[in-house]
Amino acid sequence: MRVPEVPEVREVPEAPERGSPPGVRERLAARLRDRTPVWVQTRCGLEPRALAALTVVLLVAAGLAGGYFWTGRPEPVRAPELVRAAVPAPAAAVPAPTPASKAGPGPEAGASGARVVVDIGGKVRRPGVLTLPAGSRVADALRAAGGAEPGADLTGVNRARVLFDGEQVLVGLPGPPAGGSGPGGDGAGGGAPGAPLSLNTATAEQLDGLPGVGPVLAQHIVDHRTEHGGFRSVGELREVNGIGERRFADLEPLVRP
Repeated sequence: MRVPEVPEVREVPEAPERGSPPGVRERLAARLRDRTPVWVQTRCGLEPRALAALTVVLLVAAGLAGGYFWTGRPEPVRAPELVRAAVPAPAAAVPAPTPASKAGPGPEAGASGARVVVDIGGKVRRPGVLTLPAGSRVADALRAAGGAEPGADLTGVNRARVLFDGEQVLVGLPGPPAGGSGPGGDGAGGGAPGAPLSLNTATAEQLDGLPGVGPVLAQHIVDHRTEHGGFRSVGELREVNGIGERRFADLEPLVRP
């Protein structure tokens, strides 16, 4: 009796798990096992879940370390700008008054429009009546008259004296100082018999010769004349210290401006 042949049964290999290629998991596990310290393998084992957790922890630690070093890096600080305060300009220096400005009014005083009329004669190139700015001096009158003639004696001429309206200036004539006389005068400062003494040109010695006038009062008259720029009228003698009404009545017919 013939026994039928039994077909050979072959084992079919199990299909790999879905979702991952065959051998990938094994290769990853082998690589991680090679790089993981022994104490970690011993403590955590090589279970896939443990390996995944360890990987996450390492990634988080690396991220925190990177963020710490990034935020702690030194940042450049901009230096503050220097602001310079404006230096004020130096104040303009006030010029000191020159000696000429203290000598009294000069030709500049004519800027106000006032004028004086004087008669200049004697040894000058162009004698006659001159109209000059108020505050002009004898030197200005000489200059306007063309100057003194050659050889004229100017010793007795006070060229720095301020001119008064209506006065006469005689230059280089013999006799008393010819620096000038009051209005209507002839240029004599005094000394001629019967001629009034000019308060503007007389010296202290000449004033001392007047009745009732001594050296002290004569000097007071000269000081008042210098301080006020001369006498414009005989009545200004009342303003001199030491001259009262009685003494003024005695001097009035003997003097003129």
